[in-house]
Parts: sequence; structure tokens; C-alpha cells
Amino acid sequence: MKRILIIEDESSIAELQRDYLESYGFLADIEHRGDLGLQKALREPYDLIVLDVMLPYTDGFEICRRIRQEKNVPILMITARKEDIDKIRGLGLGADDYMTKPFSPGEMVARVKAHLSRYDRLTGQKMAGGQEQIRVRGLHIDKSAHQVTVNGEEKNLTNKEFELIQLLASHPGKVYSKEELFERVWGLESLGDIATVTVHIRRLREKIEDSPSEPKYIETVWGIGYRLKA
Repeated sequence: MKRILIIEDESSIAELQRDYLESYGFLADIEHRGDLGLQKALREPYDLIVLDVMLPYTDGFEICRRIRQEKNVPILMITARKEDIDKIRGLGLGADDYMTKPFSPGEMVARVKAHLSRYDRLTGQKMAGGQEQIRVRGLHIDKSAHQVTVNGEEKNLTNKEFELIQLLASHPGKVYSKEELFERVWGLESLGDIATVTVHIRRLREKIEDSPSEPKYIETVWGIGYRLKA
């Protein structure tokens, strides 16, 4: 049974989230303080974390940053603010998805299920033969080891960053639209924001490119989307 940690300071919201998750067969724990939530997230083997941004003692951004230093567990961030800068900051720190209050508990459950399914598939997949390895010039992707190196240097990628580079590198030269990348990697065709793709592409470039403003690997095809240079 999958374990979910809800870090949310508003008791009524946290309890509603827990009730919905448990009705779908998940085990859900609640922590109202940011600092205690961070300790629990790092100490215990949760399968996904639902993380509010505005929390006492330690805010959601700092919690996300600290978790990402140690774990690749999916993180769904929640906020009452609608500013895009919050979304960009959260995704930039490694969150997998972002929801703005008020939202439907059913939508939250749908996103939780989608991220858990993709995480399980990503970490559990075993490809046959040469399909486990992808090499494009200095870029090397080992699917079974969930590892990416550039010119021999290992890069620490989040799950979604890994899925993105793996998809692009599987078909060098093929142009993917933002909508296609969002559907293929996030699997939430009608629920999300394709700006998520732009943020993750930027983070990928920062990690794998010598000069993110002059990328050697991930190329922008203006008005269409992105491709990996062959």
C-alpha cells in the first residue's frame, strides 16, 4: 500500500486530503509544521509528498529543496497564491507538479495516482539489451541504473528531468511539441500547465549544458517545441 505524507498547516484541508486519499486505498499521514514535516519526509519511506508552500517554521520551498538533495520521491506542491513566480520557483526546486487552492480533492487524487504510476514505471522498468543504454555524443543515459552522465560526469536529475532527457534522447533530431512532452512525461493531459515543460527544460539545460544559453544538446525549435541534437 502506498504511503503519502501531507504537510499542510490547515487541519480541515489536510484532513480532507487524507480522507480522499484513504478512500482510494492510500495510507496518508499528516504533519502541520514545516520543520517536523521535513524531518518525517527524510526519515520515513513515503511514496509521494503533498506539500503546502506556506507553512510555519520551515516553508514548502525549503522543504522541497532539502528533500531533493536526498530523495527522488514525487512532490506535489500546493499553494493559495496564484502568481506564476511561485509555480516556477517550486518546479525549479524539483517539485513534480503544482496545484493552486481551491482545487477538487478528486483532481488531487488523480494527480497523485498519475505521478505514482509514472514513478513506479520509471524506477521499475528493465529494458532489454542495448535499449538500456543511450549515447548521444558526450551524453550517456543508463535507463536501468537511472543515471545520466555528460562527458563522464554524473548529473543529479529529478524523475521528471530524467524522463524528459530519456524521451528526447531516444529519438535524436525528432521535434517534440510542449504539449506532446507534457502528455508523454506527466500524463495529465487535461489537468496541468504546459509551462511546466519550459521550467524543466531550463533546469535540464542548467545541469547538462556547458552554456545553457547556447545549448549543445537540447535545442529549441521556435514555435514548435524541443529536440535533442543528433
